[in-house]
Amino acid sequence: MKIIIAGAGEVGFHLAKLLSYESQEITLIDTDRDSLSYADNHLDIKVIKGDATSIAILKEAKIDRADLLIGVTASETTNITVCVLAKQLGAKRTIARISNTEFIKHKDEVGFTRFGIDELISPESLAASEIELLLNQSAFKDSYEFEDGALTMVSLKLSRTAGFVGKTVKEAAELFSEIHFVPIAIQRFGTQYTIIPRGDTEFREGDNAVFITCAGGGEELCRMTGKANTPVKDVMILGGSKIGFKTARDLSANGFNVKLIENNKDVAFDVADDLPKVLVINGDGRNVELLEEENISDMDAFISVTGNSETNIMSCLMAKSKGVKKTIALVENMDYFELSQSIGIDTLINKKLLAANNIFRYIRKGDVVAMTKLNNMNAELLEFKVKSSSKICNKLIKDVKFPRSAIVGGVIRHGEGLIALGGFRIEEGDYIVVCCLPRSIKEVEKLFL
Repeated sequence: MKIIIAGAGEVGFHLAKLLSYESQEITLIDTDRDSLSYADNHLDIKVIKGDATSIAILKEAKIDRADLLIGVTASETTNITVCVLAKQLGAKRTIARISNTEFIKHKDEVGFTRFGIDELISPESLAASEIELLLNQSAFKDSYEFEDGALTMVSLKLSRTAGFVGKTVKEAAELFSEIHFVPIAIQRFGTQYTIIPRGDTEFREGDNAVFITCAGGGEELCRMTGKANTPVKDVMILGGSKIGFKTARDLSANGFNVKLIENNKDVAFDVADDLPKVLVINGDGRNVELLEEENISDMDAFISVTGNSETNIMSCLMAKSKGVKKTIALVENMDYFELSQSIGIDTLINKKLLAANNIFRYIRKGDVVAMTKLNNMNAELLEFKVKSSSKICNKLIKDVKFPRSAIVGGVIRHGEGLIALGGFRIEEGDYIVVCCLPRSIKEVEKLFL
């Protein structure tokens, strides 16, 4: 695919980096010489210095041959303008990064597709939604929903007391036959190696295991692993950034008791005016005495989303030491994900990764409905819609030649999530969730064309 990215900031560079690994033809446009120079020296892509809203610049990038244009500059207006121009100049599909979430809420009413914008994404909104989902699934490290929760991906670290530690997948399935979850990926403790589990794969203590669950599966998994899915009610947020604001707004609207700490006096007053249900405190969230005065030890969850990754990590560690059960830190450095298990923070989130996951599904072949990369694992979760022409249609799963490094996690049929084993027959219109390693993605895609 020929992909043009407008904006070489943190999201644009990260997207260019991931897409270049996929052997895509990438062109990156930006007005900042230093950002482009860094990208040019570190990635196998083409860079163009200039204003992405310039028709001459877009033509230089060969916009008429572009399969996808992604507008991810810091300016919402620029991104929208670039997409409108690109579509008129021949780009097949366009995606605009925006900060005003009203656009997403009313996108059908406004009709952005008529203007030439196929998709709107907001990394900040994606991060806020991810945080709320993690609080609702408090026992798990990571979580991702397919089709409004018909199927849910969850991950956790297996302790010695987990009911299936020491057993193979096949033995566990025979012992616990009436379960509503299935393992789809395992990372051994102390390694970076991702395993797609088969019948003879053994669960071991310390494994970071990823499961797909349908209705009731999360509760079963908690019981069998000794985890407690404790209801979260009282939440403290550090940072009144866009993510902090959106998270506080959404959580307070859904009945959570929210305290937000913001160091900047003007920002704190603005947040307090806009969110009357949220208790806003103007102060330094790194001050332990302040946090103790605000009863941090009584909080069910602590979320740190300041603009400084190190502050977020250290404040979450401090919250953990005060007995807070669920901690979530926003980080910019992807390398920190490898440390998440050892440093003691429950979940790290990264808005670049969330935005990339949302965009990646548009470059996958087949009818990809949703997609996410597993945190700190070399695997992807893809949701395909089965067409009548798909090779997998009207076949039993066991009769489909899936690569060894891929596995069906579940099926959504008529809105109901199902854990599908070998004897399950795939039908047209089904939504299939597949977990696979990068080397098998192309082979899996061919099954759904």
